[in-house]
Amino acid sequence: MNTFSDSAATALQLIVSGDAALWAIVLRSLSVSATACLLACSLGLLLGAWLAVARFPGRPALLTLLNTFLAIPSVVVGLVIYLLLSRSGPLGFLGWLFSFKAMVVAQSILVLPLVTALTRQVVEDADRQHGEQLTSLGARTGLRSLLMAWDERYALLTVLITAFGRAVSEVGAVMIVGGNIDGFTRVMTTAIALETSKGDLPLALGLGIVLLMVVLALNTAVSLLRRWREHLDGGDLRMATT
Repeated sequence: MNTFSDSAATALQLIVSGDAALWAIVLRSLSVSATACLLACSLGLLLGAWLAVARFPGRPALLTLLNTFLAIPSVVVGLVIYLLLSRSGPLGFLGWLFSFKAMVVAQSILVLPLVTALTRQVVEDADRQHGEQLTSLGARTGLRSLLMAWDERYALLTVLITAFGRAVSEVGAVMIVGGNIDGFTRVMTTAIALETSKGDLPLALGLGIVLLMVVLALNTAVSLLRRWREHLDGGDLRMATT
């Protein structure tokens, strides 16, 4: 397979024919990312909503640190988790290194700052508009943050989709802590890197096409959610003016 057209044709054949090796990697990748997003979003939504309405000494420094973690290289996260989970590390007794669990931990830590930061921004914008009303009714910080998050639940759905897209396209951290073991910890991004270095371009290209399809589906979902929310807001506005 020396030409791009030949490799692309074979890649499409692998996808359409339901190649077992390809789809096993795809399902494992989606499982890791979905589990990581579930864990990260469970904490990140609550933490981000609380940070949006809470006021305390050191908050600006904490937000600066949070924004810094948004740009942290994934390989650095992978290295830190590797050291923690290695046999000589403080969490070595868990035996999670080079396992599904290690990859979930890595992606969760990468996604958590993103979910927290985006949630904080969404809820804080909403709190500027309606927060004083809730405060006048006696709602404290915790309750106000939950009410604001629920009011912006449609916008927060886009945060969840964005987080999944970030997780499923990650390569550095899962390569380090997962080891890219065939049949166990090989996911789409790590498999693409490996198969390209081996010269198996059809499989690498097939996985790349599937990954692009997943990202395209996520972006489409975000766009549809935004349009749906705009439609709902427009309907509410028309009802309020009649």
